[in-house]
Amino acid sequence: MDTQLILLIVIIVLALAFDFINGFHDAANSIATIVATRVLTPFQAVLWAASFNFAAYFISKYWIGEFKIGNTIAKTVNEQFITLEVILAGIIAAIIWNLLTWWFGIPSSSSHTLIGGFMGAAIAHAGAFAENGQDVINYVKVIPIFLCIFLAPMIGMFIAYFLTILIMNICRRSNHKKAENWFRRLQLVSSALFSLGHGGNDAQKVMGIIGAAVIFYHVQAGHQDWITSENQFNYFVDQWGWVPFVSFLVIGLGTMSGGWKIVKTMGTKITKVTPLEGVAAETSGAMTLYIMEYLGIPVSTTHTITGSIIGVGITKRVSAVRWGVTINLLWAWILTIPVSALIAALIYYFIRLF
Repeated sequence: MDTQLILLIVIIVLALAFDFINGFHDAANSIATIVATRVLTPFQAVLWAASFNFAAYFISKYWIGEFKIGNTIAKTVNEQFITLEVILAGIIAAIIWNLLTWWFGIPSSSSHTLIGGFMGAAIAHAGAFAENGQDVINYVKVIPIFLCIFLAPMIGMFIAYFLTILIMNICRRSNHKKAENWFRRLQLVSSALFSLGHGGNDAQKVMGIIGAAVIFYHVQAGHQDWITSENQFNYFVDQWGWVPFVSFLVIGLGTMSGGWKIVKTMGTKITKVTPLEGVAAETSGAMTLYIMEYLGIPVSTTHTITGSIIGVGITKRVSAVRWGVTINLLWAWILTIPVSALIAALIYYFIRLF
């Protein structure tokens, strides 16, 4: 077995491991509010969310008909700077950062750590091998991702704020107890909608990384059908159809394992959430994710739901949001891409020693 094939297999295994970690790291995003409001027990909640994470595969494949976000991830680095060593270093860095933030209960972005790792390793590679002043980063793909670090939570916050106000006005004359019971049931729907968005958004990121590795391997091997293909990522999806299926399945399994430290942060530390507010936050987060998936922009489900929870909180009063916790989260968001990139660069240099 040649070295490149062994590297490809290792990358696929590690990418799926990252996918699993992503699932339990981000489980809190879709279940924090239904656990906090005691609509479901933690075990019931993760089963519920995991089911819809996996169901997103069928929506992406048979309803939307393509995997836009996966295609975007695969093209964040210009292809002449992609090697299997670059991809391997990026994935290892992403796994390290995800595990560190999970250990400390910080809801950072799995999406951005993967992108940061990929770019950092590519830049380290280009330092030795770049020619003709070519850009390492594909800015057409990357700039919208960077903008949405800030836009996605803001969009989620504004939608959540206005949706909460709208619901409160519609229900202001309702019997409080009956209304609360209805919103407890509706949280199952809103949580399912957000879990579909989470699966559709995050599973595709792993697909994109695996796709970049598979395409590089076949092109380097001189396989003409891959070299001459008009859209190599779509060709990858057609030829390696098991990868999308397994990517969605594994993120669902990861979600089933839960991420309880982050559930606590998301469900109780940002602001106290009622069933009505849980419905508004999850629905707003889901709407934001669907918009971004339609545009093919990978965003952080963590950032999105955090922004939505803040939007719900400020409908009561600005002080209802624990801004100290929120500022700590913001620092984690800002640091994720550069720290992941630095870790990936160091790992790339280490790999090149062998």
